[in-house]
Amino acid sequence: MPGDPNCPLCHGLGYLRLELPLDHPEFGKVHVCPCRQNDINAQVHQRLFSLSHLDELRHLTFENFKPRGRVGLWPHQADSLERAFNHAHQFSQTHDGWLLIQGPYGCGKTHLVAAIANHTAENGVPTLFITVPDLLDSLRFTFNDRETSFEERFEQIRRAPLLVMDDFGTQSATPWAQEKLFQILNYRYINRLPLVVTTNLPLAEIEGRLRSRLEDPELVTIVRITTPDYRRPVGDTGHPELSSLDLLHEMTFASFETRKGEGLATDKVKNLEKGLRIARQFAERPKGWLVFSGPYGCGKTHLAAAIGNFRKDVGSPPLLVVVPDLLDHLRATFNPKSTVSLDHRFEEVRTSTLLILDDLGTEAMTPWAREKLHQLFNYRYNAELPTVITSSKKVDDMDPRIRTRMLDQRLCTIFAITAPAYTGRTANK
Repeated sequence: MPGDPNCPLCHGLGYLRLELPLDHPEFGKVHVCPCRQNDINAQVHQRLFSLSHLDELRHLTFENFKPRGRVGLWPHQADSLERAFNHAHQFSQTHDGWLLIQGPYGCGKTHLVAAIANHTAENGVPTLFITVPDLLDSLRFTFNDRETSFEERFEQIRRAPLLVMDDFGTQSATPWAQEKLFQILNYRYINRLPLVVTTNLPLAEIEGRLRSRLEDPELVTIVRITTPDYRRPVGDTGHPELSSLDLLHEMTFASFETRKGEGLATDKVKNLEKGLRIARQFAERPKGWLVFSGPYGCGKTHLAAAIGNFRKDVGSPPLLVVVPDLLDHLRATFNPKSTVSLDHRFEEVRTSTLLILDDLGTEAMTPWAREKLHQLFNYRYNAELPTVITSSKKVDDMDPRIRTRMLDQRLCTIFAITAPAYTGRTANK
């Protein structure tokens, strides 16, 4: 492409050779003339914009994003969304380092990163916004494309002045795909090129080489959003067929017996009274994890259900599910006639606003069941999502990967109920 015919540097050629000493490494090399550089930048901008399909996302801006979300969110959810908004807005101004936004489906991740891309593109910076599956498809397509080679497309992607990778982790994890993603991340990591990534996966579930780049605290800012899918009505669990809460509607704080008239020792009665107070406090402001342990029939399930019924009465019904039933629901998705995929069902459970898991430890601990429970606990631990757990097992006897999460006193409160099984009988006067 020729340059400006009136340019005094290249005289319309579009390129020039700098006058340098013979021993200079750039001696004799052809350089693009400044008069042509603007045209080249415009072409790069147009190619990346076309590859991004940003025309379809122009409506996703910072101006029409609600930083505190919709009415009905819990404070910690709204806080997480506002924090993500502030980080995204700041990044759009500075393009400093990498920004990784984690969160469940429908929480607002894509809106925020599209807003970054739109703001950056409007300011003239060539920007590539692309979902990771589309990115890999774009590379595969070049194998049959006569106009664009694989090398050209790959260079466009990894050298883009700003790269936004949406839905990281939803791609098919073939060795080829993992290798290409590592090459892209590693190139941008070494050259400190700005990058934005969204994912609904915990970092622990991302391939090791990729995770090592995404976890570098000197380069990467990680933000977690804990809001539920905005497409669901507020307070709707989205999976009533899973929840056992309706079956336990009579288990409330008012109906809970501290069993003073049963002849229990004073310390046992006080233990039940303390458990009731802890459950009430959690129900009023769910935060962190609450674990009730104790023998069968001691009142664990009643307290957990009372928390659920309290939250339901204030318009935020949780998901209450018995752990063996949960695993059966997950297994049911393997049936060819199932209308729900395993990934979708599992995502509903692990991102539930408040999850109440009853009878942990009574399930058959197959390797598959152990892995799914670990993934569930690990996700809610990393996202710090409110969770209530009941178990007749001692914490020391649980799966070590789950036990380590429960023993984090910063997040989890464990209360052992010492009263024996409730018989419903009162002592003789």
